[in-house]
Amino acid sequence: MYKINEKIDEIFDELKELSEYIYNNPELGNQEFLSSKAHIDFLTKYGFEVEEHFIGIETAFKAVYDSNKPGPTIALLDEYDALPGVGHGCGHNMIGTIGTGTGIVISKFLDEIGGKVFVIGTPAEETNGAKVDMADKGVFDNIDAVLMAHPADKSYASIQSLAIEAIKFEFIGKAAHAASDPEKGINALDGVIGTFNNINALRQHIESSARIHGIITEGGVAANIVPERAVANFYVRATTKKYLTELVGKVKNCARAAALSTGAKLNISNYEKTYDDFVSNESFNKLLLENMIEYDVEQLENNRTSLGSLDAGNVSHKCPTVHPMFSISKTPLIAHTKEFAMATLTPYAYKQMKSIIGALSKTGIDLLTNDDLLKKIKADFDNVVSKEK
Repeated sequence: MYKINEKIDEIFDELKELSEYIYNNPELGNQEFLSSKAHIDFLTKYGFEVEEHFIGIETAFKAVYDSNKPGPTIALLDEYDALPGVGHGCGHNMIGTIGTGTGIVISKFLDEIGGKVFVIGTPAEETNGAKVDMADKGVFDNIDAVLMAHPADKSYASIQSLAIEAIKFEFIGKAAHAASDPEKGINALDGVIGTFNNINALRQHIESSARIHGIITEGGVAANIVPERAVANFYVRATTKKYLTELVGKVKNCARAAALSTGAKLNISNYEKTYDDFVSNESFNKLLLENMIEYDVEQLENNRTSLGSLDAGNVSHKCPTVHPMFSISKTPLIAHTKEFAMATLTPYAYKQMKSIIGALSKTGIDLLTNDDLLKKIKADFDNVVSKEK
């Protein structure tokens, strides 16, 4: 009924150009000026009304195509930040292109079927994910469903991700000569080392799926000076927001105990945004899986359990969200590498990009035209989210 492939073919050469342009102009988070403008210009060309500097973030945007008829609101999420020294080693050149392309394809049917489609540009996924602020500020509260897709070396209709909190422990001691007057000093580095030791003792008593990993970013200035300041940065990850809160409390107590034992002053802060776990939706995943099969997304496997973290997790706590993975290589790939980035430019990756745009477009149209299906997906969402609280 809906000639989705025909609409994809009409714009696919432009989509390839968009992805390659962003690949060739990698920009770090919150500096994606060329990338966001490329998306904005493309969406404007195809009839979207665009709000730039969305929610006060300079490289964020919200593009809207409104049929001016009653119906649901579907959102696509674009990412376009790169990695330092690697470029688009996480494939964000493709992620944004797929979101923009899918939004445009759906818009071509919207005047007939009703509703709205949003394409939201979400900067800095790799660091201070803009989706966190967007979720906190209610951007997704009145959206019926969100779709996006991520390149990988295998394809999955659904994923899991860990909630994460980024904690900075700053210990302030007192400098002294480390040989002649050590008793007059307070060793801030001992506070950091004590924190690591306490956390290592804690590991026996945490859930096996949780992760705690950290580095020392400052440990003193010279071996003959008692360190006056020392800093450690940690990531704490857990399968749910609830358990993350509990685990973070224990990790902070490890640092407090180290401060107490050394006499150093302790300052605790967050150095990046907190990402929630990803709320999976069985009905939504089933619909997407059927459409990934229909549109011939290759190397499709069972649900992936990811031990990484995504700012899309915060979105998934606000409205039903899918975040499929699609393969861009027939051989194993490691994310966040130059090899992964280069794989986004291959003929196979483009074939898969076309397939996932088809699957997402069909999924969006299904939601826009089937009230019962959308109600079921929303009911599943309400049930899962209520259990996490």
